[in-house]
Order: sequence, then structure tokens, then C-alpha cells
Amino acid sequence: MKAAIYCRLSVEDEDRGSSKCISESIQNQQLLLLDYAKKHDYELFAIYVDEDYSGLDSSRPAFVRMLADAQAGYFQVILCKTQSRFTRDMELVERYLHHLFPLWGIRFIGIVDGVDTAERHNKKARQITGLINEWYCEDLSDNIRAVFQKKMQDGQFIGSFACYGYKKDPTDHHRLVIDEPAAQIVQRIYQLYLSGTGVTSIARQLTTEQIPPPSIYKQMQGLKFHSPRSSVHWSVSTIKNILKNPTYTGTLVQGKEKKLSYKSKKMIHLPPECWIRIPGTHPAIISEEDFQTVQNQLQLKRRKKFPKKDAHILSLSHSIHCK
Repeated sequence: MKAAIYCRLSVEDEDRGSSKCISESIQNQQLLLLDYAKKHDYELFAIYVDEDYSGLDSSRPAFVRMLADAQAGYFQVILCKTQSRFTRDMELVERYLHHLFPLWGIRFIGIVDGVDTAERHNKKARQITGLINEWYCEDLSDNIRAVFQKKMQDGQFIGSFACYGYKKDPTDHHRLVIDEPAAQIVQRIYQLYLSGTGVTSIARQLTTEQIPPPSIYKQMQGLKFHSPRSSVHWSVSTIKNILKNPTYTGTLVQGKEKKLSYKSKKMIHLPPECWIRIPGTHPAIISEEDFQTVQNQLQLKRRKKFPKKDAHILSLSHSIHCK
């Protein structure tokens, strides 16, 4: 019989360390599974490996490829160190281990936790294991969220990239310091707007002068920043975002969005009253007075463009909880 070996390691694993340790862990999984395959006379078809992917992620590249090969009948057995390496999602356990794999003639074996779909009495144990794995992910997600919440409340920056005009302090990545060349452009944008220049004209002027916009600037600084909308042209939305960002006054604003659930990558935006605002966490680029003046002007222009209408008596209001 032909067997496929699947290995996975991600940030949810306690034994994760440096990048070198991750590779060693994957190698140890492979050695364990190869030894098992040899002892049970399985012919190896392929080894599928996913690193830096959660067990809740159903779109892992090697995982998806392995499932396609399983459906095509290229092998009859899948070997994993444990069921959790295959998935931590109870829905995927039911879909594949208990429904599709039997239809495809696939036997799944977790050699450490004793999971084996060839044994009928093993099903309840697999389901319990699946629930425990999913509870683990839910608890882990709650713990991580609580840690991030505490860091934000303590005024620590937790973002992957600093906003344009700042950079992470090389000695403390939870603190922002001024990035002088970009900060000068931010100051210039505010000065132009306060002098009466519109956002469209500002964007056109910066583009004409071939000043790199934020996304391009980050890439030029060697940051691994990728945006599907990267362009050499300054956009109106980019200018507006800079003009509305209170970070430039020295106030750290975080927690603007949250995950829909621990099983979903979808983010939902939170209302301003839910944001975490900590003043005085980093040097200001724009004075509080200039910032408020700009906000008043933006609000005035918005009111002229979109006059307020009376709400319909049957209109519904929706609230989003901060937590």
C-alpha cells in the first residue's frame, strides 16, 4: 500500500522556537513517520509539509495538495504524528476522517495518539480528540487576545508595520520613533492642507515630484511589506488616512478591528469608542492644535458634501461589541 506523510508546525505549537528549531521539529516528524512506514511495509508516495500554518487553516498549500492527491487515489494511507497535525478543526475531522476518507478508500493514522480510521471503535476517541484540539485553539486564541489587549493598554505598539512617518525602535519593537524623511512629508501634507490645498491636489503634487508613497517607501526601506494596491502614485485615500491619523500627535491608537472568530481570518471594524488610545507613547510629528484644525476642516467639507438626512423611522441600528 502507498502512504503519504503529512507534517505541520505553526505558531499555535508550544514547541515552536527559532526558524532553525522549526525545521528540526519537522525533520523529527518526518523521521518518526518514515520509520513507522518502513516497519509497516508502506510504500512512500510523498511527504507533504506545511510550516507556519495553523491547524485551523483549511487552505494550507501542502494540505490542499495532499487532499487532491488522496481523492485522485494516488495513495491509500495518510500518516501523521497526531490528529492535531492534520487539523485542529472539528468540522474538518468530520468531513475528512469520518466522511470523505472512507469514500476515497483512505486510511488515516495518527501514530502517537493512536488515531486509526480503520478501527470502528476508534471513532469516538477521534471525535473527543477533535473537540479537545478545537478547545485548545479557542483557549489559545482567547489568551493571545488578552495578552495583546494588555500590551495595547500599556501603550505598547503591536502592529507589524509602523505607520508612515514612524518606524519601530531598533531596541524596542513595541515603541515608535520618528522616521525623519517620511515625517517631513507628513508635516508637508498637513501644511499644504492647512494652507487650503485640497487632498486631490496634494496627491497629484507628491506624485509629480516622484515622492514614493507609503507602500513603496516601506519596500524601499527593506521591509517585507506587500500590498495589492501598491502604486507609485499617491492616492486621495492615502492622503486622507494620513490627515485623520491621531498617531501623528503622539497618541497610540490600536484595537480598531478584531477577528470575527478564532476560526476565521475575517476582520471586522470596531467603532471609535472601542479603540484603545494611549497619549504620549511616542514623539509627535503634528501638534494637537494643527491636528484638530484639520479634523474640523475635513468634517466641515464632509457635511457640505453629504448633508445630514433624517433617519427613516423603520431604519435599523446595529451595534458591535468591543470585546
